[in-house]
Amino acid sequence: MITVPKLTLEDVKVLLAAAESEARAIGVDVDIAVVDDGGQLLGFYRMDKAKITGIQIAIDKAFTAAGARKATHEYAAMASPGASAFGIHVSNGGRFMIFGGGVPIFVAGQIVGGVGISSGSSEQDRAVAEAAVDALLCQLRKSVTAQPPTP
Repeated sequence: MITVPKLTLEDVKVLLAAAESEARAIGVDVDIAVVDDGGQLLGFYRMDKAKITGIQIAIDKAFTAAGARKATHEYAAMASPGASAFGIHVSNGGRFMIFGGGVPIFVAGQIVGGVGISSGSSEQDRAVAEAAVDALLCQLRKSVTAQPPTP
């Protein structure tokens, strides 16, 4: 049996809040999705001016990042015509995303989920997703150091 960490509701709230904060800081309203390690939706925000068409894209970016255990922007070159992963974007019922904005979440070397952002440019979406994951990892480090040592 393998014991793995899991995202909690509080973790999802940290990810959503950090993504919203970063999006506001860079001046773009986005769709924000958080999924578990199996790609199932745990939380979603749609900022006021985010694109309606970005809702499913954000969810699918998070799904791809969690399922593939790799950031979605890493597939852009590999998935271009003639490249080694050309056509991967039509896999998984067309849910596989190959442009920036999906970032996997690893805790203690284990995949626990993914964050997907849509409505900005690929670079903006990626920056927001990375800020969310960074905030969660910072929060987790703080909670570990705040715990008293076990006797």
